[in-house]
Amino acid sequence: MGEKTMVSVAELGRMVESIFMRAGFNAQQADAITRIITAAERDGAKSHGVYRIEGCLRTLAAGKVSPDARPELIDEGSAVIRVAADGGFSPAAFDLGLPALAARAEKLGLAALVINDCVHYSALWPEVEALTARGLAGLAMCPSYATVAPAGGAQPLLGTNPLAFGWPRAEGAAYVFDFATSAVARGEIELLARANEPLPEGWALDADGRATTDAEAGLSGALLPFGGHKGSAISTMIELLAGVMIGDLTSRDALDELGTLSLAPKHGELILAFSPSRFAAGRPGDPLARAEVLFEAILGQGARLPGQRRFAARARSEAEGIALDADELALLDRFQREGLAALG
Repeated sequence: MGEKTMVSVAELGRMVESIFMRAGFNAQQADAITRIITAAERDGAKSHGVYRIEGCLRTLAAGKVSPDARPELIDEGSAVIRVAADGGFSPAAFDLGLPALAARAEKLGLAALVINDCVHYSALWPEVEALTARGLAGLAMCPSYATVAPAGGAQPLLGTNPLAFGWPRAEGAAYVFDFATSAVARGEIELLARANEPLPEGWALDADGRATTDAEAGLSGALLPFGGHKGSAISTMIELLAGVMIGDLTSRDALDELGTLSLAPKHGELILAFSPSRFAAGRPGDPLARAEVLFEAILGQGARLPGQRRFAARARSEAEGIALDADELALLDRFQREGLAALG
């Protein structure tokens, strides 16, 4: 292992924001992107941290994301709230829609936020964590671009199609999971390819539809859904709900429009917010207290709640700083100094 340098969460945020401001993003976009990338690095989610900066900048250089996008909130007073992302990255659009989404869920018990025409590169746990911080449960999903073969197939059709859920807790970290419906997120395979390390079996097919443990071959072929037909069905559900139903692109549409897997895809996102107290109104027991009984029973068997490692990494980072290696520091320095010219 190479030598690591400890950088505070705040300092990393300043470095990342300076990169996006230098590249030409407006303050609204740069601030939102920075918080997501910094949060991922803070939480030990390397595949969505500093690693994502270059992809974001390449997407900008290719003209596939709007650096001066100004999302627009469209609220007609129903349970469905919409944000037109204006071709910008998704975090700024979510930030704009969050207050209206939370208020509507508290009023009605259930509300949905539809984000259209956004460019997506990030994890989904920030969305559901933002809802749990307001005492709401949340479910978030989006398509990607076609990199995953359906169960029984051999060619890319579905996206990695992440799904995230969050449940609020009165004390301690929320119950949160966020996972790709593919066997693994594509970013994890990209990191293994960079490190020249093999894939576990069952993750990918090569370009000829044969099972492979070669990371580069997997990137050229197709990922597999997790759990066979079960993951394939859930992934298809996400294509329908967060693509077809909201009038936005499916994963195959997104790839056809973009024409490459080297840039961030443009499509939509769907976030659902639930008020546990409204759903449980008139019934015995406090839903948050009852949930704790379930969580305690899980932990009592020696099992782990999802997100525990990420929350532990967050606590370490906030206390000790974030460990960055020489390559990561060099990348940050190069993009701060040279901006888009550093892309070569």
